Amino acid sequence: MGSPTQISRAFLIIHSPLAPISSMSFKLQARAETMNPNPSEKEKKRTTDLGNGSEIIYFPRFLPFDDSWKWFHYLDKEIPWTRPSIHVFGRSCIQVHEALPGSSFNSLLLNRYKTGSDYVAWHSDDEKLYGPTPEIASLSFGCDREFLLRKKPSKSPKVQAPSASCMEEPANKRLKKNNQVDQHSLALKHGSLLVMRGYTQRDWVHSVPKRAKIEAVRINLTFRHVL
Repeated sequence: MGSPTQISRAFLIIHSPLAPISSMSFKLQARAETMNPNPSEKEKKRTTDLGNGSEIIYFPRFLPFDDSWKWFHYLDKEIPWTRPSIHVFGRSCIQVHEALPGSSFNSLLLNRYKTGSDYVAWHSDDEKLYGPTPEIASLSFGCDREFLLRKKPSKSPKVQAPSASCMEEPANKRLKKNNQVDQHSLALKHGSLLVMRGYTQRDWVHSVPKRAKIEAVRINLTFRHVL
């Protein structure tokens, strides 16, 4: 399911024998070896059960604050950002596998949000090349941006009469309860890691909306497994 976007992008194939090896990829790998996640910070992860086999995991401080800024400045200056075409040019860098046992990422998409006017519209990464239950890890650097997650409408909604207790509640409270179930919002902070698992792409859509007052840059690395 494609999505309208207005961001700069670059693309990496992870450990692919067909991918050309550039000097930039070696620099990324060298930096990865010296910038391992802080174990004490990773323990603060938050897991949200979305129901029906869908789940998101959020590490607010996956990487140390200062190291995250080193990553940000390096990526911002050294990556050959393009808009909107995608180029394959090297191997990978950050080892998020350590935080996610059992993961097998083999592709990396890099996104650069120049200001709050750059965005990604509502979409789900449910293409067949990712499989039925894709695991997607998103690492953020730079400016905090809002991440929205919204449940897809049911194909065959069941009409159910409201219960007596529900009728006694004001309409605004009932609406708030529904929104809490069907939509989630996270602030993707500098150095954070967000993971979407299970049937999240089948049952939910997500977006990074425009925010007019934001003038700073955000860089996002998205890890996937392509079949």
